[in-house]
Amino acid sequence: MRALITGSSGFAGRALGTHLKTMNDEVVGWSRRNGGPDITDRETVISAIADAEVDVIYHLAAQSHVPTSWTDPVTTLRVNIEGTQNVLDAAHRAHVPRVIVVTSAAVYGAVRPEDLPITEDAPLRPSNPYAASKAAADAVAVAAHIGNGLDVVRIRAFNHFGPGQDPSFVSPGFATRIAEAARDGRASIDVGALDVRRDFCDVRDVVRAYRLAAVSGVSGEAYNVCSGVDRSIREIAEAFVQRSGAEIAFVPSPELHRPVDDPVVRGSAARLFKHTGWAPQIPFDQSIDDIYQDAVDRLQNGIQ
Repeated sequence: MRALITGSSGFAGRALGTHLKTMNDEVVGWSRRNGGPDITDRETVISAIADAEVDVIYHLAAQSHVPTSWTDPVTTLRVNIEGTQNVLDAAHRAHVPRVIVVTSAAVYGAVRPEDLPITEDAPLRPSNPYAASKAAADAVAVAAHIGNGLDVVRIRAFNHFGPGQDPSFVSPGFATRIAEAARDGRASIDVGALDVRRDFCDVRDVVRAYRLAAVSGVSGEAYNVCSGVDRSIREIAEAFVQRSGAEIAFVPSPELHRPVDDPVVRGSAARLFKHTGWAPQIPFDQSIDDIYQDAVDRLQNGIQ
């Protein structure tokens, strides 16, 4: 199978490329970082997808950093909505057999405790500009499927983590700052909200789900990719402290709190399991170990 990955140099894009190659797929990668097309440049996207001649597109390219979406919502909306529309239109013109559009569990927004775990039938109530852009991208994908007959599968990925993620995201950010504190002999680090709870899944499991959805998912469907377990940010931070072998305290800092933070997010991947047989395989402790070791290695090698 010949696959195009947009956003191929991103965290999930790199992991997906690695996984597809182990499955003997041929991979074409697009990344602005590596000189690939700008997905907001409509004519270039249409031409490039026509030339790529692929069996499936995994559309991962996005502005995915929530704090950035608050400071620059217009760019976030343009990349995540307009860029998705361009990719879908190009796929339709080029008769690409299947498109996987990766959105986010952030589209569900604030969910009442009685509505957990979140299923794909839950209403979309985004609570930040990033989430709003992904909800719109989800709708754009539905329109392409119904209106143009395009074979589209939507993926609503919950929080994913693992080695290789940028330290601007919560898990590698904590791992890096805790590793720095342990190295420097500091007794504390500043923190934001620690008691929000999220459903974390290892990126290596997440990208397995993407390919299984490409092979066995039902056209037009949305699929949650999640572990089904919610964990507090505090639990993750404390796990990194334990790995460090140091005694490091957490000092609350109002500057690190987001304007809106949904208290609990936990999903159900029952539909994905039913249609593809997917389930997470990598234990939480292995993910923690791998993320912390990656942070230590980056510090030792002077990589930011």
